[in-house]
Amino acid sequence: MDTRVGGVLLAAGEGSRLGQPKALVEIAGQRLADRGVALLRAGGADPVVVVTGAASVEPAGAVVVHNPDWRSGMGSSLVTGLRALPEDVSAAVIALADQPLIGAEAIRRLIVAYHDGASVAVAAYDGQPRNPVLIARPHWAEVIASSVGDVGARVFLRDHSDLVTRVECGDTGSADDIDTADDLTRVSDAMRARDVRLS
Repeated sequence: MDTRVGGVLLAAGEGSRLGQPKALVEIAGQRLADRGVALLRAGGADPVVVVTGAASVEPAGAVVVHNPDWRSGMGSSLVTGLRALPEDVSAAVIALADQPLIGAEAIRRLIVAYHDGASVAVAAYDGQPRNPVLIARPHWAEVIASSVGDVGARVFLRDHSDLVTRVECGDTGSADDIDTADDLTRVSDAMRARDVRLS
């Protein structure tokens, strides 16, 4: 059985509350889209697909696909990303561009969980499920069917909680996201204070 695990980075939003597309936001001289790709690759995801929308970015080491329906919400971007992965990819790790405090170790742990038999694995922080999320290909059709508006894979995960393996990643980083200017300041300060690296 092929166990190649790809990555999908959702980076299509316009960042209305932030005032600029999140994919273009720079922290420590690196755009969030570039950091997200590096995170997925360092964690073992290959290939990595970046889904763009409001802004055009072309991070190195990734396949870039544009979601023309990005305004409809995260769901259409998730569908676009999953459909762009090659046929030989048997599972996908889905990450969000606006969570730069996540470490590559979280990606590695999800992939290990998959190789150990989990078909759905969710990174948890102090027991609380967040992102990233790994979903095996046999579930993609249902994920695609239920990914509408801004819910992404949440409906699928809620309806199939029995399939979900929680993987504790609280010691590897944080799933704090960047929605506002205050969030950006807080996350930037946290990266400087913790010297967060992709490893």
